[in-house]
Amino acid sequence: MTSTTATADATRATVQKFLALRLAGDTEGLTALFADHVDWMLAENPVVPWIRPRSTAAECAAQAAEMAEHTVPEDARASVDTVLVDGTDAVLMGHLSGTVRATGKSFAGPFALRLTVEDGRITRHHLYENSVSIAAACTP
Repeated sequence: MTSTTATADATRATVQKFLALRLAGDTEGLTALFADHVDWMLAENPVVPWIRPRSTAAECAAQAAEMAEHTVPEDARASVDTVLVDGTDAVLMGHLSGTVRATGKSFAGPFALRLTVEDGRITRHHLYENSVSIAAACTP
């Protein structure tokens, strides 16, 4: 096995662990998986309570729990259709949807998530999603 293949395999394993921890709602596990400092990017959206700047492992791990607090759990859906891995980088593409608890409005759309894994920890988390749909669902 080449070092390039080994790196890609390690990245893929970390991404799979990230997905499993996210699905389980394991904030402690996610905190351990994120690096101490994370290059976090998600388009700022002041009307969406769970979208805010983050940079520490604990802040990044808490995003899933914060989103769950503001959405209806039984309406939350996310599917990952594609995972592309190139060395330390991975791109996940899929679809997400949900309902905002405070308004009862739904949101849906595609997403792409770019993760970078170094030494088994996530150092980059850039999420591209349908922020217009999410903002509309959060607006009374």
